[in-house]
Amino acid sequence: MQDDVSIRPTRKRFIIVACLFVGIFIAYLDRVNVSVLAANDIFLTDMGIQGLPVQIGMMMSVFLAAYGIANVVLSPVGDYLGPRKSMILCIVLWTISLLIGGFATSFTLIIICRILLGVGEGFYYPLQSVFIKNWFPKQERGRANAAWIVGQSIAPAIAMPFFAYWIGTFGWRSNFFFCAVIGLIPLYLLWRHTADTPRQLKGISAAEIAHIEAGQEAPAVKSTESFWVRVKPFITNYHYWLLVLWYLCLQGMYWGLITWLPAYLKSARGFSWAEMGWLASLPFILSTFSKAMTGIISDKVGRNAPILMVAMCSAAICVYCGAVVENKYVSAVFLSLAVAFCTMGTPVAWTLLQGLIPGSSMSTAAGMMNGLANGLASLSPAFIGLFIMLTGGYTGGLLCLVVTGVVAIVAALILTIKKY
Repeated sequence: MQDDVSIRPTRKRFIIVACLFVGIFIAYLDRVNVSVLAANDIFLTDMGIQGLPVQIGMMMSVFLAAYGIANVVLSPVGDYLGPRKSMILCIVLWTISLLIGGFATSFTLIIICRILLGVGEGFYYPLQSVFIKNWFPKQERGRANAAWIVGQSIAPAIAMPFFAYWIGTFGWRSNFFFCAVIGLIPLYLLWRHTADTPRQLKGISAAEIAHIEAGQEAPAVKSTESFWVRVKPFITNYHYWLLVLWYLCLQGMYWGLITWLPAYLKSARGFSWAEMGWLASLPFILSTFSKAMTGIISDKVGRNAPILMVAMCSAAICVYCGAVVENKYVSAVFLSLAVAFCTMGTPVAWTLLQGLIPGSSMSTAAGMMNGLANGLASLSPAFIGLFIMLTGGYTGGLLCLVVTGVVAIVAALILTIKKY
């Protein structure tokens, strides 16, 4: 009987990816709820930032700064603790941050809340890739990654109308408490249904372990290579830095748009609170489909840089049209398409990175790209707020994102010429 159980094919790896989907879904609920709060007059008044766009933008900017730093600095801790324990620690940290937000009586406490959330989620994000690498053979990783990454778009699509309703009905403090409670779901899933490696999980069959291990690369050798030897393949590669620049522009445009879109729709375009909630979810609905299409297009084209160039060119055009068009509904659609176009390049950028960098340097290169891009992109929401204050309107802030798109187009054009 024992032999029969051990060879019976199980599908534990799909439970792992389901846990990762739930985790990133809830993480993105936590990080975008501030976009709805930025359009809530009661919250802004209570925090003393009503009519202060720079301070409003800072709520997202400090999160992204902490996120970027944690992504680079704390990732080695995951190698010591393992992904499971590290991710559980991250969820505990961001739950504490949400409780601070719910009890906050000053803007300073909101900033502390956002910093702690950034640290927790910045440490959390790269650990998901460790799970995918450990649990899936390389021929299944594309689908496995897509299965959890799509949570990044589905969560904000649901969050915008839901939080608009929730805050309008129960008040802004309940928003933080709700997010803290649902964070217990991935905490339980990680504790009960995951392990760092297949051989450590109870109930997995020998057949599934053999299937996973047969499709994995040979384990990396823990050599005594110096730090310089490991980083030299990408530090000295200007193609890598062009890709980092493109990814930085993507993150700057993305976070700038989703931070200010609810407030823009409500204040500048005159949408009601309920309309704002639903329209603010449209970018993420479109992004879900654009990300799904990108893999198909990339496989057909066989190159990545042209897709990056088209994506940001389309996004920049849509931002410009959204800023200058008179009809408010058309403006909302254009800005939603801008988000969808720029995010469609995300999986393509990571595919290009994997082709640029040798495996022995991949983790360090990926952490640096993601950390630098998100860390520097933290300036985007506050920078847009500054331009709104200086120009007296939202148009100036949106046009800054058009310039960001142009820079990304130039970087992608050079990579296209180099046949990437």
